[in-house]
Amino acid sequence: MAFITNVQGWIDAHATCYVDYQKGACGYDTIIEGYGLRTTALSTALFNKGAACGSCFEIQCKNSKWCKRGAGTIKVTATDLCPPSTGPAAWCNPPQHHFDLSLPMFMMIAEYKAGIIPVQYRRVPCIKQGGVKFLVNGNPYFLLVLVFNVGDAGDIIDMKIKGTSNKWVQMTRNWGMNWQVGTTAWTSDQSLSFQVNSSNGKKVQLDGVVPRNWQFGRTFEGKFNFK
Repeated sequence: MAFITNVQGWIDAHATCYVDYQKGACGYDTIIEGYGLRTTALSTALFNKGAACGSCFEIQCKNSKWCKRGAGTIKVTATDLCPPSTGPAAWCNPPQHHFDLSLPMFMMIAEYKAGIIPVQYRRVPCIKQGGVKFLVNGNPYFLLVLVFNVGDAGDIIDMKIKGTSNKWVQMTRNWGMNWQVGTTAWTSDQSLSFQVNSSNGKKVQLDGVVPRNWQFGRTFEGKFNFK
């Protein structure tokens, strides 16, 4: 899919709904990490191997008897993958554009009994409070960092890490919004800094966002976010 710098034009798609709101293919615990129920899973074409995690979409029901009159639009964050399937209900297979919305979001624009509805969507900036957040996991030989609460484009396409005594080192996407680096250099006796790049070409550098004596399983918030 094309990543954008501003609000784009409306694109035709379809939408269904789901009721399992935890975790998902982006790695977020959606309730704890601030995404709530304003979420959606994306079809394979939109998910883009996890690169679309965290991106925000505005969606409206289009020309269906099941559309709720006067409902307007909803705004949701991509937190999961709607996996490909077989049979007549293979809505999430390439190259289709499909949204599997959380049930509350689906019911804001359509009747539940509709099952599937035609929609229009467009990519929009994500509005977040506070700074970019990093959940640090791993072990002494492997660092895995979940990035969330990302503003503006909402996604991350490139990430680097730097310790107090190290140069900048490239990280790679492990899955979803989890980024990894496999080395023993990242010890807790030094602070950690991150450079994160979004799909619209913007970059944020967060120096010392993870302070010395950090521990696995903790979340750290930067002083800045994308705008």
